[in-house]
Amino acid sequence: MTAPVTFSLALLNETATANLMADLALLIGPGDVITLSGDLGAGKTAAARAMIRYLAGDPELEVPSPTFTLAQSYELPPFPLLHADLYRIEDPSELEEIGLSPLPEGTVALIEWPERAPGLLPADRIDIALTHRPALGSAARAAEITGHGKAAAQVDRLITLLGFLDESGTADARRQRMAGDASTRSYARLIRDGVSLILMNSPPRPDGPALYAGKSYSAAVHLAEDVRPFVAIANGLRARGFSAPAIHHADLDAGFLITEDFDSESFLAGEPPAPIAERYQAATDMLAELHREPLPDTLPLSPHADYVIPRFDVDAMLIEIGLMPEWYLPDRGVTPTRELGEEFIAMWRALLAPHESEPTTWVLRDFHSPNLIWLDEREGIAKVGVIDFQDTVLGPAAYDLVSLLQDARLDVPEALELALLARYIKARRAADAGFDAVAFAEIYAVMSAQRNTRLLGTFARLNSRDGKPHYLRHLPRIWTYLNRSLAHPKLAPLRDWYKAHVPPPT
Repeated sequence: MTAPVTFSLALLNETATANLMADLALLIGPGDVITLSGDLGAGKTAAARAMIRYLAGDPELEVPSPTFTLAQSYELPPFPLLHADLYRIEDPSELEEIGLSPLPEGTVALIEWPERAPGLLPADRIDIALTHRPALGSAARAAEITGHGKAAAQVDRLITLLGFLDESGTADARRQRMAGDASTRSYARLIRDGVSLILMNSPPRPDGPALYAGKSYSAAVHLAEDVRPFVAIANGLRARGFSAPAIHHADLDAGFLITEDFDSESFLAGEPPAPIAERYQAATDMLAELHREPLPDTLPLSPHADYVIPRFDVDAMLIEIGLMPEWYLPDRGVTPTRELGEEFIAMWRALLAPHESEPTTWVLRDFHSPNLIWLDEREGIAKVGVIDFQDTVLGPAAYDLVSLLQDARLDVPEALELALLARYIKARRAADAGFDAVAFAEIYAVMSAQRNTRLLGTFARLNSRDGKPHYLRHLPRIWTYLNRSLAHPKLAPLRDWYKAHVPPPT
């Protein structure tokens, strides 16, 4: 059994309490249980209110004490949350009547007065005991925080985070929640004296099952397993004049970064959101400039360490597209036979292998609208701010252009895609008269088919395995992009195979 982890700290005022609860909120997820104990007026409801408002992104959100309702539910952006007050509980049977026994799954539970119903408390939980500290001021409190069971690791990480913030001089900054992504990372803005920075919480990625030649999926396809790739690539981009966030403070082992804040000026406008052509042109020009010269495969990470960028080889690409028959086909009611799976992989290997010896460049991998910020005060291609590149690999230049022009999350009109593809080719030919436009159009189609095949599987997996059905709404768009690429003559055999074996999304 894991030993509990406990620490104490002084909270001089409500701002300090709000910051503590925001920092804890950065580290929790669905299913976590947090208890708040202390005398009347110790600040339990104020602490719960601070966390709920932070997660809601609304500092004015009305959060009443649940003393009389006993439980109040909130549908918050990252996850649902249940705020309970057990002070008036007189018999454990009442908990079942109000939906607290058992605690609802997939929900964060904030429980005041937990001592009134000890049988409700799971073995894995975080306890926060609040007490008055009048010697430090009328509003001062002390918090003793204990992590039990699996939650001991979360409290240990909270201790590390608080130390990191203190060392960086940002402990007293106001916290503002930022939307996360499909990964285990989470983010917050740190705002002080009109200056905003980004706090990234990127815990080392745990290895999954060794299903791919003794490797987990993330290792096999070269997904970043800690923050080191982000730091190395950010510095590498900035050194070459591109707009990646400056790294102000870093704990490489724990996975905490404080970076420059690019704000949130989008590459999209309108409802539904659509590409702003001028900004997409700048992003296309940025890629052409990035790809103009050979780039190193090793970058300095620290005075005593380098980072070697992994190669996006055929085996990694095949593992990615293997998600389609593994997850998408069963989701469409198709159970692929072993023979069909082998035929699928053999066809793709024959398509990809001839390109493996071609020149490579940095493939940022998720170069699309959610990860691009418009920096209007800068000049030229520096206006394109890039914020998500930790999974960078060495691969075909066409891949990131596909990511941009076939954005999985919004419709890029085919006319705009073709115009920007032509713009990219023109820029590359202006820099290198020997640039082969025909060969590039072919690898563009191959990378489009590879990426969109992988996304069919990835989004089906996010739905079936991870309980994230909202990704399914993107499948028809991905299918449209996929069929654009399959129209290339070199992909005719693949087009026929997909037509025979892969049902369209509905």
